[in-house]
Amino acid sequence: MTTKNSAPLTYRDAGVDIDAGEALVDRIKPLAARTMRAGVMAGIGGFGALFEMPKGYTEPVLVAGTDGVGTKLRLAFEWQRHDTVGIDLVAMSVNDILVQGAEPLFFLDYFACGKLSVDTAASVVGGIAKGCELAGCALIGGETAEMPGMYPDGEYDLAGFAVGAVEKSLIIDGKSIAEGDVVLGLASSGAHSNGFSLLRKILTHANARPTQELGDRQLGDVIMEPTRIYVRSVLAALQKHRSAIKGLAHITGGGLLDNVPRILPSNLAAQLHRDAWTMPELFQWLQKNGGVEDAEMYRVFNCGIGMVIVVPADQADAVSDTLSSHGEQVSRLGSIVPRVGDAAQTVVI
Repeated sequence: MTTKNSAPLTYRDAGVDIDAGEALVDRIKPLAARTMRAGVMAGIGGFGALFEMPKGYTEPVLVAGTDGVGTKLRLAFEWQRHDTVGIDLVAMSVNDILVQGAEPLFFLDYFACGKLSVDTAASVVGGIAKGCELAGCALIGGETAEMPGMYPDGEYDLAGFAVGAVEKSLIIDGKSIAEGDVVLGLASSGAHSNGFSLLRKILTHANARPTQELGDRQLGDVIMEPTRIYVRSVLAALQKHRSAIKGLAHITGGGLLDNVPRILPSNLAAQLHRDAWTMPELFQWLQKNGGVEDAEMYRVFNCGIGMVIVVPADQADAVSDTLSSHGEQVSRLGSIVPRVGDAAQTVVI
């Protein structure tokens, strides 16, 4: 019932534009269609996404992961760069489930904002679809939430959910890692999506601009380079060298120092050699302009290594060759050694 001389209120008056949401779905559908794979039973738009377990598994175990993009989003807002954070979103989850040997099967996203910009949201979801293509998984659903008053204009939040599968007998858990094994590192594409609270503080401290040069690129381009997705190369290595790959660690928040121990038996440690790889120019710039100590760098940032693989010494070259042939830059970082007492489980020397 309306009062005299007042117009009836609508959802749009309250700040929610249903038509814009429907327009976004129409923009998303062809993007999601490019990610379809065996197992998908229903496309975007239903109340729930349906996926049938692909044939070929004997005792499949589902592996699920969820993550966001962190405060890298603040730079996406400030610099108006929305096309790559969706790749970051996919990468953070699919790389996480990959380390247990799982093949990513499908992905769902959650996009929340105060006022929906169809162009911005479509750009973000375009990145998500691109990430799914790179990971070989299907974008089969998600949620777009327009919530007036919850977010400032021009800002949004992202979360992603990946589900994969691995044969029960082939789960990688690090339990077979032994003294003398070799630690391999796969190069990162940049800062990925971790350490951005410190990274942004360094940018402010250095009064840096995204358009300034860093090497032969602009600083903003280097910083916003999306997280590398290791799925295709690592799955190829697993297919060829399954018995050789004892442990995998995705180098995310916590850097090299905190992530590698997650796969190590308590009596062992990883001894990494600092001169085994070249720290990319971005991390050198961050350390110099922030006056960041070495230990803090290794604990906050990936410092140029996005994925760690532990293999027997006599198979390190073969595994490296396979990864290199699939586009990875591989470094022999060090080896597994006995842990002394309660000493740190990752040491960079």
